[in-house]
Amino acid sequence: MTFGEQPAYLRVAGDLRKKIVDGSLPPHTRLPSQARIREEYGVSDTVALEARKVLMAEGLVEGRSGSGTYVRERPVPRRVSRSGYRPSGGATPFRQEQADAAVRGTWESNSRQAEAGAAIAERLGIEIGERVMHTRYLFREAGEPMMLSTSWEPLAVTGRTPVMLPEEGPLGGMGVVERMRAIDVIVDNVTEEVGARPGLAEELHLLGGVPGHVVLVVQRTYYASGRPVETADVVIPADRYRVAYHLPVR
Repeated sequence: MTFGEQPAYLRVAGDLRKKIVDGSLPPHTRLPSQARIREEYGVSDTVALEARKVLMAEGLVEGRSGSGTYVRERPVPRRVSRSGYRPSGGATPFRQEQADAAVRGTWESNSRQAEAGAAIAERLGIEIGERVMHTRYLFREAGEPMMLSTSWEPLAVTGRTPVMLPEEGPLGGMGVVERMRAIDVIVDNVTEEVGARPGLAEELHLLGGVPGHVVLVVQRTYYASGRPVETADVVIPADRYRVAYHLPVR
């Protein structure tokens, strides 16, 4: 194979991908069988199998037990807004969007005390094993799972205060900034790092994905005078959503 020449399985996958994109193989159509691919493209069973694996990893096709492999419906990506702006009402951007009558959104959450592992301890600037409040959120849009968020807050900051449980008490459901302000902790900085990776099995199960699907991960940390007071991982299906940032001009 000369420099720049694609392996056979990528050439086959590329041709099948083109047919999916241009509608020659529309959604819910059965993908040609491995034997058909082998005959049509003059390749080996191994090449045909690897080409199908590429399309599956890209989320273009899905296997159905006992039936075969089918072209997936390609969703039109929707936006998930993120912003440094917080209104006087204190709602997070997601809750603002869900309050819009045109958007039918719900969420559920669960909080529990836990010990910080090495990664979370480093992000929060605490010792491994220190107690944190661990909260998991599942957000839905029109009944469809669309975002997971897992947050950790050091109980050295919020423990035995009215805001110890993020979704309960007088400030339950308010943003981190407002909750921390209530206990005289002034948040003055927030960082977000965005990356992509294959979704974990539990994440894809909750979000309605299939093995191999890619997710966007927003790693967020709030600071008060340089001290981390909350850190979170926000997980979003990359095939269905885009992250849109609206940053204030200072």
